[in-house]
Amino acid sequence: MKTRKVGFKPRARLLLLLGDQLIRDPGVAVFELVKNAFDADSPAATVTMSRLEDPSRGQIIVEDTGVGMDADTVSTVWLEPGTDNRIRQKERGEPTPKYGRIPIGEKGVGRFAAHKLGNIIRLITRSSGSPEVVVEIDWENDFKQKRYLEEVEIKVVERIPEHFTGRRTGTRLEITRLRDTWSRGMVRDLSRAVNAISSPFSGVVGDFRTKLVLEDHTEWLDGLLDVRDVLKYSLYQAKCLLKGSKLTYEYKFTPFPGMDRVEARKVTHSLILGGPKHLLNLNDHNIGPVEIRLFVFDQDAKVLKLGEVTDKKGLKEFLNESGGVRVYRGGIRVYDYGERGNDWLDLGGRRVNVPTKRLSNNLLVGAVSLDIKKSVDLKFNRGLIEKTNREGFVENGDYEAFRDAVVYAIQSIEVERNMDKRRIRNAYSDSKLREPVLEDLTELREIVEKRKLTGEIGPYLDRIETDFLAVRDRLLTSATAGLSLSVVIHEVEKGVAELLLAVEGEKATHRIKALAKHLAELIEGYGALVRRSGVGTERASSLVSQALFNLEMRLRVHKIELVKLPRLHDFQVKCSRRLIISTIMNLIDNSIWWLDNKWGEAAGKKKILVEQLEDLDGHKAIVVADNGPGFIDPPDFLIEPFVSRKPDGMGLGLHIASEVMKAQGGALVFPDKGDIDLPKEFDGAVVAVSFKERT
Repeated sequence: MKTRKVGFKPRARLLLLLGDQLIRDPGVAVFELVKNAFDADSPAATVTMSRLEDPSRGQIIVEDTGVGMDADTVSTVWLEPGTDNRIRQKERGEPTPKYGRIPIGEKGVGRFAAHKLGNIIRLITRSSGSPEVVVEIDWENDFKQKRYLEEVEIKVVERIPEHFTGRRTGTRLEITRLRDTWSRGMVRDLSRAVNAISSPFSGVVGDFRTKLVLEDHTEWLDGLLDVRDVLKYSLYQAKCLLKGSKLTYEYKFTPFPGMDRVEARKVTHSLILGGPKHLLNLNDHNIGPVEIRLFVFDQDAKVLKLGEVTDKKGLKEFLNESGGVRVYRGGIRVYDYGERGNDWLDLGGRRVNVPTKRLSNNLLVGAVSLDIKKSVDLKFNRGLIEKTNREGFVENGDYEAFRDAVVYAIQSIEVERNMDKRRIRNAYSDSKLREPVLEDLTELREIVEKRKLTGEIGPYLDRIETDFLAVRDRLLTSATAGLSLSVVIHEVEKGVAELLLAVEGEKATHRIKALAKHLAELIEGYGALVRRSGVGTERASSLVSQALFNLEMRLRVHKIELVKLPRLHDFQVKCSRRLIISTIMNLIDNSIWWLDNKWGEAAGKKKILVEQLEDLDGHKAIVVADNGPGFIDPPDFLIEPFVSRKPDGMGLGLHIASEVMKAQGGALVFPDKGDIDLPKEFDGAVVAVSFKERT
């Protein structure tokens, strides 16, 4: 048996593969070369392009005024694939001398992106006190004609400075014999990418800037807005900080000068990240602190008019092309988060079911910033590992925690923005908020009476109203019917609107009659799918006891103490027993979630109180209180559909509870702390189902 020891012999074509196949497109290649200028401690980088429509004559130049390189550095670092020079500098926490930056390069392959752009490159570089160094590489001839990498000889020439004269230092990379014919669209995409390389609101010491220069076809860049021109049209802004298990944010609503019917608003809140089943602590993933800036826009035509937006088309084009949330590390962008086609936060997917409540990429400009300099001593942000192909982070558990935390922050800002969006719509809408179906039917009846059609149409309208009320009550009781209240409302609203148009515009009554009959049969069909909930006289104590009995095991599993006060108040109320019991259970279930969010698995901390009151603002009521984080949103907003601060919460619980109480002739109310005499420990959420009977 013979044993031979052999080493790897890399083929010369390996470097071609590094540039050609690890880099997705020419835009990413330019992006990578510009990032090298950041690590070189340059204040800026300039990309100059000429004759792009003719690859044989075209040229791309990337130039900086950084520290440059001497001949030894070129030979032992720049020409060494996979060098760990930058990563060792990062691990030592060694900042650059002028701007105090921590390098962002790690793999030692980014400079080979030049091959993606052209077949010939010429490097000119100079460091302080050294001669100018020139290197020329012909990728086609030098690497394709040689078998092994060790056979390729690259000449490193030292000369008296000709380009970086005087005391100037820096690096210039000239790329010719281009591999692509550049189009107007490619150049505009590159311009957007280059302008987004550094965060427009990072505030990092030694902010890095980039510039794209076209020596011909300058008209290709006409109409491109700068991000700073766009940000002034954002109505809603937020600064968020993710640190450990906490989200802290400052939110501002700043109306346009022409919005004299709404007032500015500013709030600051701190929340626990995640939910009971998925509590997040970024410290466990070596991530943080994470700073987020969000600028949110309203593309409604009436709102843009109030803002006196002069270039509506340009604004919408910018948001469609460049909107989204980008990621920055040490002030420099991590590609390609926020690009079209990479909805890394699934904002589009979240928006599908509730489009008016959720933010999409074309409604915001955001930056997620990982400050390497602040966290290097703690070795934080090292859980996020960049992919070798330079397109984002490795999608491991650390990355998933990072993404979930960012989504949670955006969801919290959505809640704030929706409050102000509703205020704008209410202030400038031509019509007031209406109760669906019932108010439409009232309007329809008035028109029917004027046209003397009551005899033919009236019975159908009566059936529609009676059956709709029955279906509304039944659907509020049970989710097992497989129907959604919002779906029923939507379908009946459509039918009523169609009937309304027919009554107003048609002379013949046969079509009107047919529409009314169809709508009545439609709502009657919904009614047949669910079981009726009976109404009777019930004791409040019995309703509470049944709800607590149903949740006894759940409270025990979640280690929640049910505090029982001496029963001083009891009363009778006429209601649907099933509806009220399910509503009390709904409120208690909401408390359970938020208690877990605040206290986790801690035993002896979580408490819930359910109490009957004879007089709550003149009404009889059942109160549910807890010692959780409490409500931070106004009551009229809490009961809107699809409003939730829970991760992935649908936001229907309190809305349905409110609808139940409306159907019972009562209301869901949120008493102030001083309105009810509660033990001091119940400083969290307080909510009550209030009945119509007077004391």
